[in-house]
Amino acid sequence: MTRYLITGAAGMLGTDLVAALDGREVTALTRADLDVTDSAAVAVAVAGHDVILNASAYTRVDDAETDEPAATLVNATGAGVLATAAAAIGATLVQYSTDYVFDGTASEPYAEDHPLAPVSAYGRGKAEGERLVREANGARSHVIRTAWLYGAGGGNFAKTILRLATERETLSVVADQVGQPTFTRDLAEQTVRLLDSGVPNGTWHGTNAGQASWFDFARAIFERAGLDPERVTPTDSSQFTRPAPRPAYSVLGHNAWTAAGLTPMRDWRSALDAAFASGALGAP
Repeated sequence: MTRYLITGAAGMLGTDLVAALDGREVTALTRADLDVTDSAAVAVAVAGHDVILNASAYTRVDDAETDEPAATLVNATGAGVLATAAAAIGATLVQYSTDYVFDGTASEPYAEDHPLAPVSAYGRGKAEGERLVREANGARSHVIRTAWLYGAGGGNFAKTILRLATERETLSVVADQVGQPTFTRDLAEQTVRLLDSGVPNGTWHGTNAGQASWFDFARAIFERAGLDPERVTPTDSSQFTRPAPRPAYSVLGHNAWTAAGLTPMRDWRSALDAAFASGALGAP
């Protein structure tokens, strides 16, 4: 029987990975349970497991600009430590990465093999994490890039919009950043399908299909919550000065799934419908 280890199991994605692997032999470790940068502790934790899913991450994108070493320690060094430990026991590693490894200046979806060009501290750390994983355990690793995550666990854009809807009459949301809202439950289930397929390794884009601006996403959230979408008004990024640059274009291509005989994840609108129907964003 395949034994799975999930790191960062208490996070938004980690929680859904635990649910997606229900009924299988799973060890779920939180950040408090395992420091992924501690090679001795990691070696002990991974022992006896066949698949390691690394949902541990430093995701405070703006904080990373002023504390890049801390972000890189988790997102790069930790990934490398896990990959080295996985290689030592012949285990498969799933490493989650991000759209921030690209520069965000494209005008068509980024292919899985597009050259990396991160422009933020967070993106540089995740890009280095990808490199270390491939270097240590490339033949038995999957790098899954994702973006714009929301789900039942933890804070996220969708939950923030729903909260602000109760506090403000109108909301101004940027319309000049485009990406792919992605339901963590869909990503977790797609990960399991990938592992079950037997494909030994690869780089994948784990995002829901289609594209939207943050403004589009916010209006769709309002609509599904039974609220007036006209309360959401468009603005542009110049109105929000933040330490880390945000990619203007974060649409990821999904050709690798099709080439491997796997179906890409569903359209983001259908995923958002499912998130509301399931109660992931509140009472259904």
